[in-house]
Amino acid sequence: MKIQNPFRVAFVATLGVGLGIVLISSVETLSTILLYIGTALFLSLGLEPAISFLERRRMKRWLAVLITVLVILAAFAGIILMIVPIIAAQIGQLIEAIAEIVEGGTFIEDFREWLMGVFPNLDVDAVFAYVTDWFDTLDFAAIGESVIVVGATVVAGLAGAFIVLILTIYFTASTPNLKAAVYQLVPASKRARFIDIAEQITDSVGYFVMGQLSLGLLNGVLSFIFLSIIGAPFTAVLAVIALFFSIIPLVGTLTGSTIIVLTCLIPGLGSPTTALIAAIYYLIYMQLEAYILAPRIMSRAVAVPGAVVVIAALAGGSLLGLLGALVAIPVAASILIIYRQVIIPRQNER
Repeated sequence: MKIQNPFRVAFVATLGVGLGIVLISSVETLSTILLYIGTALFLSLGLEPAISFLERRRMKRWLAVLITVLVILAAFAGIILMIVPIIAAQIGQLIEAIAEIVEGGTFIEDFREWLMGVFPNLDVDAVFAYVTDWFDTLDFAAIGESVIVVGATVVAGLAGAFIVLILTIYFTASTPNLKAAVYQLVPASKRARFIDIAEQITDSVGYFVMGQLSLGLLNGVLSFIFLSIIGAPFTAVLAVIALFFSIIPLVGTLTGSTIIVLTCLIPGLGSPTTALIAAIYYLIYMQLEAYILAPRIMSRAVAVPGAVVVIAALAGGSLLGLLGALVAIPVAASILIIYRQVIIPRQNER
C-alpha cells in the first residue's frame, strides 16, 4: 500500500494519539467525580422499587420520592442518634479500662499470662521479642503524619458522602426523564425490546440494593440482641459493624463476624467463652443467611451463579474497592440478562 502524503498521515495519527492521551488523563482526573455519579446512580436505582411501590398505590411520583428519601434519611438519623451516645459511652469505658490497666503497671504480665492460658503451645517470649523489635523500628513522626492524612481522608469522605446524597436525590427524582432520554437514542424499530431489557436490568439492580440493605439491617438487629444477651463488649459498636459489613456481598458477613469474635477476646472486656458462643452463633447465622434468608430476600433479583459472583466481586473490588464489590454483582446480573435475552436468541436464529 502506497501512502500518498506521509506527513498528513503522521500528523493525523499524532493527533489521534494525543487525543487518546488527553481523554485518558481526563478520566483519571475526573475519576472521583465519576465515582460519585456512579454511586448515586446505583443508590437511586436501589430506591426505585420502593418508589414504584408507592406509585402503584396511586401516589404521585414527586410525593413518593419525597417520602422515600425522608424515610431513608430519618432511618439513618435515628440510627445515628441511638448509636452515637452508646458508642461514645462505650469508648469512654474502653479508655477508662485502658487507663486502669496502664496505672496498674501489670498489663504486660497479665497479657503474657492470658496468652499462655489461651494458647499454651505458643512461644510467648518469641512473640514479645518480635513485637519489641518492631516497636523500636517505628517512625513516630511518620505515624503523626499518617494520622493527619487519615483525618483529612475522613473529612473528604464526609464531603463525598454529602455530594453522593445530593446526586442520589436528584437522580431519584429525575429517573423517568433520564430513562426516556436514553430510550430516545435507540431506533424506533428496536426501542420496545431495548426498553424491556433496560427495565429488567434496572429492576434487578434495585432489588439487589434493597435486598443487601435488608440483610444488613437484619444482621445488625439480631447481632445487637444476641450480643446483649451474652454480655459481649461494645454491643452497639459491634452491631453497627455487623450491619455495615453485611451489606458487602460474598465476604461481608464473614469479615464482620470475624471482627466481632476477635473483639470478644479482648482481655478484661470479653472472654474466650463469650467469643466461642459468638463464633457458634455467627456460623449458624451465616448458614441461615446463605441458604434461607438471602434466597428469599433476593428472589426478585436476577440469580447469578456462584462462580460468577466470586469472579465479579473480586474483579470489582480490585478495580474500585468496596464500591466495586457492591456494584460488580448487579453488573454481572445485567450482563447475564443481555447474554440470555439478546446474544443467545441471535445465535439461535442463525
